Amino acid sequence: MHALLPSFLAGMATALGSFVILIWRRPGRRTLAVLLGGAAGVMLAVVLLDLLPAALDQGTPLEAGIGFGAGVVILWVLDRLLTWSTSGETYSREISYQRMGYLMATGIALHDLPEGIAIAGAYAAGGALGPLLALSIALHNVPEGIATATPLHMGGVRRRQVFLVNLIISIFTPLGTLLGLFMLRLSPEHLSFMLALAAGAMMYLLKDELLPAAQQQSPAWSWIGIAGGYALLWLAQFIH
Repeated sequence: MHALLPSFLAGMATALGSFVILIWRRPGRRTLAVLLGGAAGVMLAVVLLDLLPAALDQGTPLEAGIGFGAGVVILWVLDRLLTWSTSGETYSREISYQRMGYLMATGIALHDLPEGIAIAGAYAAGGALGPLLALSIALHNVPEGIATATPLHMGGVRRRQVFLVNLIISIFTPLGTLLGLFMLRLSPEHLSFMLALAAGAMMYLLKDELLPAAQQQSPAWSWIGIAGGYALLWLAQFIH
């Protein structure tokens, strides 16, 4: 159970990231492009450098492929449901940002659950791997909290509600660790599916929601944000 506290602190880094956005005034178009592009870069790096390699390492390409496809389908269905729920309203830019933010919250929560399981496994293995993994995940979670809070804040969601959404997301990391502690004999196939599921969900958000929104603000500055977000997560890999 000694893995729960560092896992909880790593999860709370998501709420910390959202707090950074909430104390700012509403940014201009260039700043929005950098923030949204940075969120896209973070997601791309998490998928390419973290989730997909881990999924392929834990299982077969077929299992990872099925999980990836399932993640895309889940987010597509949620996207359609959120679009349907707002179909009777004037479809403003604020509503679009709100939908994007809630979809991102879902995708990041799916991502954080297997990360929590990974922390449980690392602490069970002993040595310095557990603390290092928890620290690395905390670094991942700060920009992910920023990524979720940015579109919600831009969509006019109240600050308290934005923080509450990210606080709920933060719980998924220790929840995953708690599950991992009781499922240390979990088969690699199941873990591979969960990792790939999160990757598919995040790639859907990246391609269909986050990147177009960043490009709409400023194409050039959005690419600066993408490069910066990717570089941030790439550097975080060296902490493992």
